[in-house]
Amino acid sequence: MPLFIRKLGIDLGTANTLVFVPGRGIVLNEPSVVAISKYDRRVLAVGAEAKIMIGKTPDSINAYRPMKDGVIADYRVTEIMLRYYIGKALGRFNIWKPDVMISVPAAVSSTERRAVIEAAVKAGAKNAYVVKEPILAAIGAGVPIHEARGYMIVDIGGGTTDVAVISLGGIVVSTSVKCAGNRIDQAIVDHVKKTFNLGIGDKTAEETKIAVGSAVPVEEEMVYTIKGRDLLTGLPRFAEIKTNEIVRAIDRELKEIISAIKTVFQDTPPELAADIIDHGVIMTGGSSLLRNLPELVYRRTGVKAILADEALYCVVRGTGIALDHLGVYKRSILAKR
Repeated sequence: MPLFIRKLGIDLGTANTLVFVPGRGIVLNEPSVVAISKYDRRVLAVGAEAKIMIGKTPDSINAYRPMKDGVIADYRVTEIMLRYYIGKALGRFNIWKPDVMISVPAAVSSTERRAVIEAAVKAGAKNAYVVKEPILAAIGAGVPIHEARGYMIVDIGGGTTDVAVISLGGIVVSTSVKCAGNRIDQAIVDHVKKTFNLGIGDKTAEETKIAVGSAVPVEEEMVYTIKGRDLLTGLPRFAEIKTNEIVRAIDRELKEIISAIKTVFQDTPPELAADIIDHGVIMTGGSSLLRNLPELVYRRTGVKAILADEALYCVVRGTGIALDHLGVYKRSILAKR
């Protein structure tokens, strides 16, 4: 095991941040959350410790996500979060400043890209490379991106869904929609409020989605008990929700994701579209783990969809592989500092 780490790959996500060290694998997987004291703007907790506080803090503490829809919403807090994660991954005794590679959504603007590079350099990186998520997801999923063949990647995270067709190491067509895991959770919150008169938080909604959610109706429904606050009496109460109810609740959000996939298909050159029919659509990202989502993509587009192995880790694994072979992937890496 190398004592000094000189390279780090970071999947800077809206929901979670993952850090990859070449040769050691994923060394860190924590929520992108920071808890800050409102009085003196002091950072009280970062990551898992801060996530526990969401929705449970007194007035003096603010626990929030500095990333919104895959891009930096709060620059100062993102820098603090990056510094914390880089420091945690490197350990106390590392004296080198590492080269850092960070993933960004496909539709990121040059200003947003610069913000990520600056935040990383200020947080202690020697060089910061910024690579678009679909490219990294493809590399991490084991797609030979340099071949003259078309591959479609659908990367569904917490804040954004990136859909891209990749050929010869670059993105041919892509789109990015701000509809992904967080919006699906919000749809469940709204549905429970409307149907059961029950107020629940995002965390409960996410747990419900993971426990019994599905993208298409199922014959054997699962049941989940949700606990929250009765909106009429103000008292704590619980209710039971079934799988097919969630399918109906999140229908609009899934339609938006499918519509993004169709848009990219419509703009794909015919030769590449033929390749995609052969290989299928490759699905990556944490939210692509929703039950039966590949089935829904197949029903709506007629093209088979395959869930990548360890879909949640594809992007961060891609950063590791790209860092190890910087020369090979140089062309796919757009911004260098």
